[in-house]
Amino acid sequence: MTGSAFVIGATGQIGRAAVRALAEDGWEVRAASRGGGGEVEWPEGVRPVAVDREDTTALATALGEGCDVLLDCVAYGPEHARQLTGLADRIGSAVVVSSCSVYEDGRGRSLETDGEPGGAPVFPVPVAETQPVVAPGEGGYSARKVALERDLLAAEGRLPVTLLRAGAVHGPHSLRPRELYFVKRAVDRRPFRVLAYGGESRFHPVHASNLAEMVRLAARRPGSRVLNAGDPYAPTVAEIADAIGALLAHRAETYAVDGPPPAKNVGDTPWTTAHPFVLDMSAAERELGYRAVTGYEQSLPENAAWLVERLGARDWREAFPVLASTYDRFGDLFDYEAEDRWLAAGKPLAGPRGAN
Repeated sequence: MTGSAFVIGATGQIGRAAVRALAEDGWEVRAASRGGGGEVEWPEGVRPVAVDREDTTALATALGEGCDVLLDCVAYGPEHARQLTGLADRIGSAVVVSSCSVYEDGRGRSLETDGEPGGAPVFPVPVAETQPVVAPGEGGYSARKVALERDLLAAEGRLPVTLLRAGAVHGPHSLRPRELYFVKRAVDRRPFRVLAYGGESRFHPVHASNLAEMVRLAARRPGSRVLNAGDPYAPTVAEIADAIGALLAHRAETYAVDGPPPAKNVGDTPWTTAHPFVLDMSAAERELGYRAVTGYEQSLPENAAWLVERLGARDWREAFPVLASTYDRFGDLFDYEAEDRWLAAGKPLAGPRGAN
């Protein structure tokens, strides 16, 4: 049986996919967002709602008498946990999107501290939900996500909640599309690419439609649980580069460098990690009956087409301002001059891995 669903953050990448999945499954969906979602072509029967989720009074008004399941795609920190638990008497169960960045290794290192003194984190392959997490707090994205999880799970008796620790989310409508790293290089017809760690980095992705499928299943099976959310396969960064290159008919030589990025802004992709980060999906399969609805390469054509269209003839920072602001802190994603200097200096002594 299905009932009423209320989605917070409905116009985002995850929200759009989840609204569609719930609506197609028979739920009566209210799609809530700050702007109201007037620009979105919603499935038939979906009711868009304009509300700022930071305004608890407005959210309570929009929620009205309540819903059978509430999906929160943009919950971040203990204040949002308090907001949801304060409305628990109107919510049958909740599904809340968290992040795989909450995990830490046996030495207290996390994905968020990668690159800092102490070395890169080394996780078991795959990482299960029993893996330790960073300490909850206000000190950063991961710590705030853990605080969110802790406070929501503490309300188990009042509000059953499924927490989805999402991998690297991909698909259309992303504000921070990692795939642009290779899509733009294909559009620009860059003759070569540089990949650190031999191109073997793995950072587990999850397509928005796979997350939406987990939401759909969790809505039908209320409970308090934490589950990883990932695609059926975690490709290497070299496999991602080759797949995008093949899709966009772009042949480029790949220089797979042993070890870390050889120079600033050279070889450091949005998936680059010194050690693999792969999620264990067996709990989701066991508890929800989860089966992915798409795979990484299978989903690429739609995503790449969306990226190319949105990029158009614009500067990438104008087309993707959130992505630009995110990576400005770390370096330039498209510093072609730095790559050219590195190649001209004769650094790739191992030679190119080959062209796709």
